[in-house]
Amino acid sequence: MGDDVYPEQSGGSGIKTAILAGAVVALLAANVYLYLQLDRVKTDVAKLRESVATEMTNLRETSSVTSQTARRHIDSLKQDLENTRRQANSLASQAKSEALKRADHLQQQIDSEQKQMASALSEVKESAGTANTKIAEVSGDVTSVKSQLGMTQSELTKTIADLKKVTGDLGVQSGYIATNGKEISMLKRLGERNITEFNLPKSKQPQRVGDISLLLKKADPKHNRYTIEVVADDKTTEKKDRTINEPVQFYVLKAHQPYEIVVNQVKKDQIIGYLSTPKDQVARN
Repeated sequence: MGDDVYPEQSGGSGIKTAILAGAVVALLAANVYLYLQLDRVKTDVAKLRESVATEMTNLRETSSVTSQTARRHIDSLKQDLENTRRQANSLASQAKSEALKRADHLQQQIDSEQKQMASALSEVKESAGTANTKIAEVSGDVTSVKSQLGMTQSELTKTIADLKKVTGDLGVQSGYIATNGKEISMLKRLGERNITEFNLPKSKQPQRVGDISLLLKKADPKHNRYTIEVVADDKTTEKKDRTINEPVQFYVLKAHQPYEIVVNQVKKDQIIGYLSTPKDQVARN
C-alpha cells in the first residue's frame, strides 16, 4: 500500500512546476509588453513636448508681432488724434476770425445804411421845404401868367366855350376837343382828362405815347388824312383814313371811358396832336 502513495506525489510536483514556469513566462512576456508600451509613451511624450514647445514659440512670436502692430496702430491713432485736435483748434480760430470780420463788415454796412437814411431824411426835409417854396412860386407864376395873358374871367369862360364836343369814330360823344396849342393848354387847365401831346413821325416801330404805342402808317397832308395803328393791351388796331380834329376812340381794359386820339396837323410823314385819357382808370367788366 505504501508503494502506491509515492508515485502520486511526484506527478503533482511536475504540474506545479509547469504552472510556475508558465506563470514566469507570462510575467516576462507582460514585462516586455509593458516596457515596449512605456517606451512608446516616452517617445510620444517627447514628441508632444517638442510640438508644444514649437507651438509656444510660434505663439510668443505671433503675440510679439501682434503686440507691436497694435502698439504701432495705437501710436498712429494717437498721432491722428493730435493732428485732428490741432486742425480743430486752427479751424475754430479761423472760424472765429472770419465771424468777427463778418460782424465788423455788417456793422460797417449798418452804420453806412444809417448814415444814408439820415442823409435821405435830411434831403426829404430839404425837398419838402423846396417844394413848399416852389408851390408858392408856381402860385405866383399862375397869377403872373394870367396877368401877362390879360385873360379875365369872362375871356377864360369864352375860351372854354370855344372848345367843342363832338362824337368820336366809335359813336361815343367825346369830351372837349382842342384844335390848336392854346386850346390844348386850356384842356390841361380844365383837368377833366389826362392830355399827352405827341409829334409822331413815320417809322418802322411803334412809338410810345402815354401808356399806349402808335405807329404812323400813312400821312396825306393834301387831304388832311392819316392812317395809324394803335397798340394797347397787347392788341393792335388800325385806324384808317382819319381826318384832323376827329376824335379817334378806342377802349382799354382799365378804363370805363374810351381813350381818344386827336390829330391837329398832318404833314409829310408826320402827324401832330394829343392823346386824351380818362382820369379814373379801373378794370371794365
